[in-house]
Amino acid sequence: MAAVPRGLISRFNQFLSIRSVTTSPSESLPHCSFFLLRRFSSDAGLVDGAGSDIVGDPTRIIEAKQGEMSKSSKRTGIIAVKCGMTALWNKWGARVPVSILWVDDNIVSQVKTVEKEGIFALQIGCGQKKPKHLSKSVVGHFRAQGVPLKRKLREFPVTEDALLPVGTSLGVRHFVPGQYVDVTGITRGKGFQGCMKRHGFSGMPKSHGASLSHRSGGSTGQRDAPGKVFKGKKMAGRMGADQRTVKNVWVYKIDPARNLIWVRGQVPGAEGNFVFIRDAWYKKPDISKLPFPTYLAPEDEDPSELEPIVADLGELDPYLLAE
Repeated sequence: MAAVPRGLISRFNQFLSIRSVTTSPSESLPHCSFFLLRRFSSDAGLVDGAGSDIVGDPTRIIEAKQGEMSKSSKRTGIIAVKCGMTALWNKWGARVPVSILWVDDNIVSQVKTVEKEGIFALQIGCGQKKPKHLSKSVVGHFRAQGVPLKRKLREFPVTEDALLPVGTSLGVRHFVPGQYVDVTGITRGKGFQGCMKRHGFSGMPKSHGASLSHRSGGSTGQRDAPGKVFKGKKMAGRMGADQRTVKNVWVYKIDPARNLIWVRGQVPGAEGNFVFIRDAWYKKPDISKLPFPTYLAPEDEDPSELEPIVADLGELDPYLLAE
């Protein structure tokens, strides 16, 4: 059975909800109203096939204010630039290998709601770009939303209580040192590689009887039955340049003044590549410590005067021997 598109399901749910608000047979909707059209203006409502409004203006008022996060809440993620790797030493003298990520001017560039797009999501923009380096359709998208031109866009699904208005700024204080995050990026491209490097094959014999086939992949199939090479056979080919997610990455330190995040371990991608950071799915953070839906800085706060924040390592030295 073929999978049903998500958009068709959302349109069907909207149709059922509209039918439920009719109070009398005279107010019943025409049969053609099942084929609902979508307007792309900011104050769009649902319309039927004849173009008449079915539901009034569904404009949702979204305010940037602190709220209480529940266990089912899902916050947005942010976009960062990978700067490289280094090592730090914590207060107990342990060496911590870290990756440095730069959060370059993240803002909310679009809000998607169930009424228009059938999903709750936030589109986040990162960096800056000139109009001559963007297509006219992309420039029109930014101007319609009233936000500056951005170099990179990414959509993050969220829950309804985690929506933020367009233009809201997101910084490194969106995350708390000590929590775990999932980092997604594009791995380094390694070009066309052989079986030993790409799949970890052990290779052929290194001595007698293996002429010019020390690193070959060996046999790839049988004879007349089945007479073909099965799909998915591990062979030589292009390696890398794939989207990968590193899960449960520990946030060691943040610097609000420079918008930098230090995370323990490696993250996918080369220096200068974009990575996407969001709350960890498996090692979920303590919801009482996270700013929800994001950190909203006071008006009198000067980011340049803020000190870096390091994860709490406790007061007991883990390297002291028990008496």
